[in-house]
Amino acid sequence: MKKVTVLTCSLALNLISMGNAAEPYKPNLGPDLPTITLQSGDLTVLMRQATQWTPGRIDFRGNAMTTERSAYGTVFMYPEIGFIGTGHFENEPEELQSLTFLRDGKEVEAPSSEISGKTITVIRESKIRSFRFKNRIELRDNRLFETVTVKTETETPLKLVYHFMHAWTPTVSAYLAGNDGEAPEGEPLIDDVERGFHINKPVHWAAVFEPVSKQFAVSRVLEIPEGVKTTSKIWNVPGTYRKYYLESFNGESVPAGFEGTWRMVTAFGEAENSEWEPKAKALAEKLKEE
Repeated sequence: MKKVTVLTCSLALNLISMGNAAEPYKPNLGPDLPTITLQSGDLTVLMRQATQWTPGRIDFRGNAMTTERSAYGTVFMYPEIGFIGTGHFENEPEELQSLTFLRDGKEVEAPSSEISGKTITVIRESKIRSFRFKNRIELRDNRLFETVTVKTETETPLKLVYHFMHAWTPTVSAYLAGNDGEAPEGEPLIDDVERGFHINKPVHWAAVFEPVSKQFAVSRVLEIPEGVKTTSKIWNVPGTYRKYYLESFNGESVPAGFEGTWRMVTAFGEAENSEWEPKAKALAEKLKEE
């Protein structure tokens, strides 16, 4: 990742923080509520109005696995303008087209601040310039399923696209990542280092360990568009987050007429520090069935 990209993203997040503190952004669609908490089993996801009803925090068994100080969802980076997408309003907001909440398959017509059920689904459609896309998140069986489908009729040069950003809490102490049939790789994520990216290659799954709660999370890529290189990254920003990104179209143009879907599932578990890696690998293998 080029240094200018890192600095631009950092500046963008600072602007988001300052802007939201002064006057939170309100999208044109959705209930007039600052947040909505979705709960299914032991999994809780906080949705924020200020980021156009994208995830704002992920909790498992009452423990925050991610921080609220970040943007989630999908973001595009244009060579001539910078970031446009979830939580990034420093250039222009994405245009929300539709928003639907469902509880156990039935639409919630008047969402309240808390929605719980066996299966909770949020479907949002929006546009960013020539792109039309649909984001779907679903909580069920203590798993978080995320799907994004992107369409465009116009060829568009980009610096990158990020999907499924997970801003893991800065107390996360290590990661593990790998491809099926290969030995995984991993290392500690520590604070006394400069900001840096880890993994930086296509992998089938990536896991992180949070030692305070003794919990871990495993994210498995279930689907990517044919012919599109998709790279996993973890950005270690000490004191802020250990943030996961699924990156595509790095320095490439999205061709005219493109339509593609990315899909990911994230699941959680508990383990002591000495046991989390084999348990994470076993869960990663199990998630192949999803």
